[in-house]
Formats: sequence, structure tokens, C-alpha cells
Amino acid sequence: MLFEAIERKGTGAIKWDDTVRRFAREDLLPLWVADMDFAAPVAVQEALAQRIGHPVYGYSLYDDAFFEAIQWWYAHHFDWTIEREWIVPDHGVVVSINTAIAALTDVGDGVMIQTPIYPPFMTAVESNDRTLLENRLHYEAGRYTIDWEDFEAKAREASMFLLCSPHNPTTRAWNSEELQRMAAICRDNDVLIVADEIHSDVVHVRKHVPIGTLPQAREITLTLHAPSKTFNIAGLNQSYVIIPDPEIRATYRKRFAQIGLPHGNPLSIAALTAAYSPEGAVWLEALMEYLEDNIAFVRAYLGEYLPQIVPVETEATFLMWLDCRALDRDDAQLEHLFFDQARLALNPGISFGQAGSGFMRLNIGTSRSLLEQALKQLHVAVEGKRG
Repeated sequence: MLFEAIERKGTGAIKWDDTVRRFAREDLLPLWVADMDFAAPVAVQEALAQRIGHPVYGYSLYDDAFFEAIQWWYAHHFDWTIEREWIVPDHGVVVSINTAIAALTDVGDGVMIQTPIYPPFMTAVESNDRTLLENRLHYEAGRYTIDWEDFEAKAREASMFLLCSPHNPTTRAWNSEELQRMAAICRDNDVLIVADEIHSDVVHVRKHVPIGTLPQAREITLTLHAPSKTFNIAGLNQSYVIIPDPEIRATYRKRFAQIGLPHGNPLSIAALTAAYSPEGAVWLEALMEYLEDNIAFVRAYLGEYLPQIVPVETEATFLMWLDCRALDRDDAQLEHLFFDQARLALNPGISFGQAGSGFMRLNIGTSRSLLEQALKQLHVAVEGKRG
């Protein structure tokens, strides 16, 4: 099978080998950190093997093929023709978020986020001594929406908006109307948009719209992306930022230069170039089918055996956001249920901010058999059965 889970124990994988330290148990099935248990595409494996075959691993340029691969991917997947000069290679999306905050805002400036949110968003704002502005998303009838009145109020206080698109952990794939409205409000209030679009290749409900393609957003947006989530190569730490505006780009580059990482990693460059190819696109189509079957399987199982746990509609990503509030447990009790009784390692919703209280995040980027085992363990724990 193309998408069988690969044995990862003992390989230094954070998801598997760091679970004991993080969750203080040795017997947990890890379904937390956002990487998958599948092998990277054969094209990526072959490109890495070929590059490793050359025995010198010195300082490496981001060559023409690297930039052309990114341009091809964006034209092919997002109908966006981007200029080579807009692309700034980087060493991870979280690195880019921190660089953007440091380069383009001042100490004390307001930075808006939408909670519940990927925790490094909050950390980046606070560790750079900026003011965290929380636009809490509305949750109703199994779906998250934007509190527009609050968004406009926070935009008047903000210098920057950290957009997560698609949104992690709620999995919302923002539609064109929502993106246009966010962009217009930011433009009218002189707010820069830093768009983390790392999950944009894995959208289940519609074609992803990069906010930077919108006329009102193009000159105020930095688009952050990487092949890491899509092709399961996060450990290679290759990302990039798309910055159309030359002044913003120059300011970002100046700050990035201060970090002191001017060169690329030869293996990371080879992997991105191979992933962003027709072969990579074919592999991604097959991955999407498998993930969507996994999502359907989890929804069906919960609906039949654990109706107290309601999955939010999964619009994007290989993550599922589970509404566990009907179990009538506080967050500490919820963690006890999942970790100690069901023996599962998931991300607690509360780790995504107070807005995530009562939820859990489940990574379904693994084999169907492991998912089935996990759900059975959860069923036993919830029902208080032995087995």
C-alpha cells in the first residue's frame, strides 16, 4: 500500500520518541504533532538519494530549479504567477513568523491572532514583546466563523495580523468572501498580513485561495509556505516567504540577514525541488483520497460509538478538531481520559488558547488500522469497559 504507516520508533521522531517526555507515559499511541506516518514521495526519496550520492555537502545555493519549482507549484495549484524576486527562502514557517514580527513591527505593537490557534503564534508575539490581540472565533452548529465586529476593533489597534489559512486547529478553509473582508479591513487600518499557508495544499472542500492573490491584499501580505506538511518532510526545515512589495521584502531580508543563515541545506533544496513537480502532484492526489477516507472513518466511528465526541467539519489539513464538551469533563479530566485511560497522545484543545477548552486535536495522517485501534481504546475508556 502507498500509505502504510512506517515504523518510526527509535528514529528520533518527535511524534513517537518524544511522547514519553511530553506525556509522562510509555504506552501511548501518538496522534498529536502535525506530521504524518507515511513515506515521502518516491520522487523525493530518489532526489535525496542522488544528492547524498555526491559525497560533498558544502554550502549550497538556492539554484534556478528551486525557484522554478515554487513558481510551477503556485501556478499549477493556486493559479498565481509569482515572480522569482518575490521568493525569500527560509528555514521554517515559525522562523518566518518571528522574523516578520521583529522586522516589521516595534516593541509594544499590537499583533492580532484568531483563537484557538497554533501555539507558536502566541509565543512569537509574546517572546518578541508585542501586544497580543485575540480575535476569538465563533463556534456554532459545528463550524467556526469570524467575529467581524471584534476583528475590526482589533484591527484598529494592530500593526500586524497573523493569519492561519487554512486555520489550525479548527481546519477552516477560509472562503473568498471571508478573505476579501479580512484583507479590506487590514488595508483600511494599515495592518500588515502575515499569512501562514503551510496547510494550503491539503484542502478538502474547495480550492485554496492565497490571500496574497487578492488585489487589496497583495502589497501588504507576506505568504509563508513550505512543502513540509504536504510531503511529510518537516525535518528538513525548508520553507519560503512570498513578498511582492519590494520595500517590505527589503526590510524582511535585512532582519533575516541578522540571523546569520544565508545558505541553504543541499538535501532540503533537493527535496523541495522534487516535491514541487508533476510526480509530487500525483502523489498528493492519492494522499488526499486516503486522508478523506480516514476523516470519513473517524466521523462514522464517533457517530456510531461515541456520539458525545463531535468532530468539527474537517475542511483542510490532516488534523481533526474534536468537540468533547458533551463528555462533561474539565480540561484536566479530559486529558486524564485521553492520556491515562485511553492511552492516546493528542493535543489538548486548551494548549491552543482558552478558546480551545473542551476540545482535542487528532492527527489522522496515519494508517487506518492505527486509527481504528485508537478509537477502540477511546471507546473503552469513555464507556468504562475493560479490555
